[in-house]
Amino acid sequence: MGSGFGLFDILLFGMLAAFLVFRLRKVLGKRTGHQRRRDNPFTQSEDPRDAEPGADNVIALPDNAQTPPPAADLSPLEAGLARIQEADRDFDPQSFVQGAQAAFEMIVEAYATGDGKTLDTLLSEEVYENFAGAIRSRELANHTQETTLVGINSVDLLEAELEDGVANITVKLVSEQIKATLDENEEVVDGDRTAVIPVTDIWTYARDTRSANPNWKLVATRSPS
Repeated sequence: MGSGFGLFDILLFGMLAAFLVFRLRKVLGKRTGHQRRRDNPFTQSEDPRDAEPGADNVIALPDNAQTPPPAADLSPLEAGLARIQEADRDFDPQSFVQGAQAAFEMIVEAYATGDGKTLDTLLSEEVYENFAGAIRSRELANHTQETTLVGINSVDLLEAELEDGVANITVKLVSEQIKATLDENEEVVDGDRTAVIPVTDIWTYARDTRSANPNWKLVATRSPS
């Protein structure tokens, strides 16, 4: 009987240890959504297939490992992406789309809050001056900007080209935002603090493929014609 009680103890402790290991793995392996964002939104993961769950707004693109179709069968966009991939073997279109979306979120927030430091890392010199000038005008008028990015509905690649080693990719981003400009008394002078509006932006990002710097910068913005 004494040996039977010892065997029961061993089985009980073994089951308890297995349960604790299972719970620990479940807790450590769970993403809470509060992880710190990478400084470089265009940094690729070790495996480009490791896309965030639920990222269904990212367009499907050909796998790099597949044999590319003949150039005659490529659309202008596909041909441009192929040329960029030839110049930069680390370039992955799907990872780029995810980075462009993350950069869009960061830029929209930084512009609303007047965060010039963040804008400087993500914008070309010319675009930065345009954004900074708008921020200065807003501050001189004692106005503040409230912008809430409710969600991004779609991210589509429109154009891609490589010229003199510099890659340019144009992206169409359709989002829903709440935007309002407030005066010094926090009275609305433009926009609406409650209305959700659709916003379509067409942004062009660029990167010198000959550079070791993996960052892409926003070099042009426009509205749909």
